[in-house]
Amino acid sequence: MAAAAKGTKGTKGMNRTADGTVYDLYGPSGAPLVVLIHGLGLNRDVWAQAIPALCADYRVLVYDILGHGETPPPLSLPTLELLSRQVTGLLDDLGIRAAVLVGFSLGGMIARRFAQDHPDRALGLAILHSPHLRDAPAQAAIVARADQAAGNGPASTVEAALTRWFTDDFQRKNPETMQKVRDWVLANNPATYPQFYRILADGIDEIVAPQPPIACPTLVMTGDQDYGNGPDMAHAIASEISGAETVILPGLRHMALMEDPASTNAALQAFLARVVAHD
Repeated sequence: MAAAAKGTKGTKGMNRTADGTVYDLYGPSGAPLVVLIHGLGLNRDVWAQAIPALCADYRVLVYDILGHGETPPPLSLPTLELLSRQVTGLLDDLGIRAAVLVGFSLGGMIARRFAQDHPDRALGLAILHSPHLRDAPAQAAIVARADQAAGNGPASTVEAALTRWFTDDFQRKNPETMQKVRDWVLANNPATYPQFYRILADGIDEIVAPQPPIACPTLVMTGDQDYGNGPDMAHAIASEISGAETVILPGLRHMALMEDPASTNAALQAFLARVVAHD
């Protein structure tokens, strides 16, 4: 991960809130805050290639979701509402009133739930490769993967996940990246990992067609080869948020932020430049 910029708080892995959330801050202390929320089975290091692109103009906060990376698991069964409260507690701990939230996959679900719970604290949303309502076969497939993880642990699902996440050509040419991501997933606790998988599978109903609707500026982005969170889902998410814009990245699957960070970062930078006011 990139080194913390001057004026940021602490060193990677040394910042921890009262509930145990581990986080890092990058960028100038007076800049608008952007929170980056990773996906299922991953950790805050997934944003390593986004941080340098953003921290020159924004203060960038990355953290490990409960039960991921260096953050301990929750004391109760995890829910989407609990993961939203983790964001609230983190912002409160840092004395930050509001921020733009960028969420990847499960992180995009967390960002939407936070915007529903605290509309006055969400200055904007960027929802990357995140699910919406699935048809019956797609829902059955993800429930089956969650059951598989519950019965046999993260190792039973990781190879198929890598195939869904990265294009075939990238997988062949980047074995070190494949191993890094594989190691992240395998590091998950086999007892708690399926519980978070269930949120990805079953938590959609909490964030579909919320009343009142999400009203903050929103970017919805995915790849045209993201089999589980593709363009139809991105457009469906955007259709429920007034003024939301959709970006479809060509030739990319689920983990575009690692496979083609330049394209992902360019879209994020353009969105932030339009919606975030600098003093």
